[in-house]
Amino acid sequence: MTDSMTRASATTAVVLLATTPACRLTCAGGTLLDRITDQLTLLPVRDVQVVTSGGGAGADLRGVAKIARAATGTLVVLPGDLVAHTEALAQLLEHPARGSAALVSLDAGGGPLCPPVRVEGGRVVAAGSSFHTVPDANATFRGVLQAGEADLASLADVAEELAELADTGRLGAVTAVEAVDLLLVGLVRAGARIRATQLGPLHADRVTGQATADGAIGRLAEVDEEQVRLDAAIKDRDGFFATFCVSSWSRHLVRPAARLKLTPNAVTGISVGLAVLAAIWFSAGNRGAQVAGAVLLYLSFVCDCLDGQLARYTRMFSSFGAWMDGMADRLKEYVVYVGLAIGFAAGMPWSGGGPDGIWHLAVAAMILQVVRHALDFSYGGSRADARRVGELWSKPVRSLLESTDEVSHDAPRRGVLKLSLALEHESVTRWLKRMIVLPIGERMALIAVTAAVFNARVTFMALLGWGGLAVVYQLAGRIARTAR
Repeated sequence: MTDSMTRASATTAVVLLATTPACRLTCAGGTLLDRITDQLTLLPVRDVQVVTSGGGAGADLRGVAKIARAATGTLVVLPGDLVAHTEALAQLLEHPARGSAALVSLDAGGGPLCPPVRVEGGRVVAAGSSFHTVPDANATFRGVLQAGEADLASLADVAEELAELADTGRLGAVTAVEAVDLLLVGLVRAGARIRATQLGPLHADRVTGQATADGAIGRLAEVDEEQVRLDAAIKDRDGFFATFCVSSWSRHLVRPAARLKLTPNAVTGISVGLAVLAAIWFSAGNRGAQVAGAVLLYLSFVCDCLDGQLARYTRMFSSFGAWMDGMADRLKEYVVYVGLAIGFAAGMPWSGGGPDGIWHLAVAAMILQVVRHALDFSYGGSRADARRVGELWSKPVRSLLESTDEVSHDAPRRGVLKLSLALEHESVTRWLKRMIVLPIGERMALIAVTAAVFNARVTFMALLGWGGLAVVYQLAGRIARTAR
């Protein structure tokens, strides 16, 4: 049976499985079920439907199937015996991608309440239960499963199929405790793309008795959720300059910006304003102005990093904001090119400048950047289109009655993957790979340093040389991936 609690102005519906005795274990303020219900009120949840015990795993799965058939938008399934940080739930429920996802911990040791899974490329590619085994497992599922709107029909189908298999005993001695684990198995084997939302230092544990519940709740207090949230807002795979020369201290601006109620779009606007001021100073053409322009350009890039960090910290995501951020990056860079060219063309004595050829270099640098961005966007778009077409034509459905969940990979792919992972573990190689493509942080640093120390001609020549190398490297990589 089910009962529902309606919430206004939210985007996600939740199915709360209150089907195990552990849901009624006590904690401060009531039961574990009360605790998780209270946590959901703090999150963007439109509706919570509580499924109570009514006949074992089969009945519970059919209840989920019925709700999924009628659902619109995103649907989250989680057990009522879960003891978790609110921030752990928020990392999944408030993620801007509303697709299917599962909460996982990157440890290989599984158990009855944390079944093994295998994560590759940020996705769950194999999942287990008491019946289904996962060779080479490298993570565990922590009981929270989100189905995107595109996968609701698949969720309903696999729930009904699993219910039939459970009722007839063909899945062994599965119980209602495993309902959400079985749903993850079913979705993965139906070919759904399940994003792996990693717990990191946070906790999310299912419990069976009062002692384990008390211990799990006690462990929650050992973690500073606010600090984890801030750490998660800082990119861990950014460029060298952004990581060590900006994010190392801009992280301290995130909370003050949030307290001032600055929006990410407002910070983006400040970044654009600083870049325009930098261009104006560059256009003056004298040494002091070049140095001032370089400082303003650096501060503009700091704000460029800060707007993303603030968006991730406050979870104020929007398609318009993402578009605005990308367009602002291009605008800032090209305005600075113009300012540098004007200043050099003025022919100040110290620079040895003049109009001859500088505009050709500026236009060439601009065209090179346009080509690079076109390559990035066209390649990403073509990969996304190919993936969508492939999924529509042929989903890799695997039988739920196969006890071992194997995912086939061709040998060359495994070799390339192993080599890539080995290079990522080498610190020097990892940073060289990120720097060689001349990301925006390195470009801003290159412009600022060469403009302040040398002149615009040196700046444009450096951009063309490093940018040309980056294009060759990116093209070679894309061609190799496409051929593979």
